Amino acid sequence: MATATLTPKGQITFPVKVRASLDLDTGDRIEFVELADGKFAIMAATHSAKDLKGLIRKPVSTGSIDDMNMAIAAQGSKAFVDVSK
Repeated sequence: MATATLTPKGQITFPVKVRASLDLDTGDRIEFVELADGKFAIMAATHSAKDLKGLIRKPVSTGSIDDMNMAIAAQGSKAFVDVSK
């Protein structure tokens, strides 16, 4: 178990094992998430929501509903063979 001591200013130094596990570096931010029974979880908060921009590609435009209906109709008409001839 890793431990730290609270200074008179209310500061602590996170042990190396904890910093490594959370992949923390100088200047990184951490969040304290309150759990039940007065306990807290510590999480790295090194990225803002803005940092997430561009991680997921935008979906390819599929066109309008009319374009999709015409493509379905065109493809569907190829599936039927006229056997009356």
